[in-house]
Amino acid sequence: MTENAQTPEPAGTVTDAVKGNWVDRLAPAFARPYLRLSRADRPIGTWLLYLPCLWGLSLAILATNSASNHDLWTVVGCGIGAFLMRGAGCTWNDITDRNIDGQVERTRSRPIPSGQASVRAALIWMIAQAVIAFFILITFYQTAIWLGVIALAPVAIYPFAKRFTWWPQIFLGLAFNWGALLAWAAHTNNVGPAPLVLYMAGIAWTLFYDTIYAHQDTEDDALIGVRSTARLFGEDTRKWLRLFLTITVILFGAAVVMACHERSILSLVIAIGGPWAMGWHLTWQLQRFDADDNDGLLRLFRSNRNAGLIPLPFFAIAFLV
Repeated sequence: MTENAQTPEPAGTVTDAVKGNWVDRLAPAFARPYLRLSRADRPIGTWLLYLPCLWGLSLAILATNSASNHDLWTVVGCGIGAFLMRGAGCTWNDITDRNIDGQVERTRSRPIPSGQASVRAALIWMIAQAVIAFFILITFYQTAIWLGVIALAPVAIYPFAKRFTWWPQIFLGLAFNWGALLAWAAHTNNVGPAPLVLYMAGIAWTLFYDTIYAHQDTEDDALIGVRSTARLFGEDTRKWLRLFLTITVILFGAAVVMACHERSILSLVIAIGGPWAMGWHLTWQLQRFDADDNDGLLRLFRSNRNAGLIPLPFFAIAFLV
């Protein structure tokens, strides 16, 4: 007898949600379908959207050697905005993928294909989240505001990418790492080479973790004709992951050097330790990658929250020395 048979999940629980998550346990019944649309029962996506914001802000503070109360608001505002825009983006993804999701084992329990929420209600919910996020955005500098508006383009395109390219993870990377540019601009009111290189490092990181994630669905994706890097790479995935890992660390390190080139040697060395240590965590993931172990794949994917947090203490110490 399985564990699920012994302890039934709450009605409407999504298959790949975190077991015992707060949405299933605490949220009012009427709100659960909409919180599930926003992936509030799976917080890893919010973290993956938020972490590039923290990187961008941290490097901007190091570059300018200044920090203020406005930066504290940027940390809070980007966190709330990441939750809201991840929710709006996931809702949009579920609207556009509603017919595909019903054919995939892992996703058929999502609110729209399972009948928990209508398309009309999901559209209203998506707009509500985006509007609230916009009110947060306009508290930032003008450059950051424009970047936030432009970010809607990759968010809108991403759900369709798997229909026309084998590299939909690139479009996900374009959307998920935009916060590196926005948070830098929220501190400096401009965008320079350092945040652009950091942005590219984030895209390489997304290719790493989302290729791992996509291996959960390769069989279903092949049956319905959905494309992904996981299907494209197949047995060569480990080689590609090693390449993405290397690019991530090199570009992240280059962004740190660009941001910290006027700081002391000690500060620069400490800051570079952040991408280096993150690279070791990605190496640990690579060593444990098993394309046939779906539970393991999900654990590795979720572990990227910790991977993305690793550079931040290094940046904080580098600022203080």
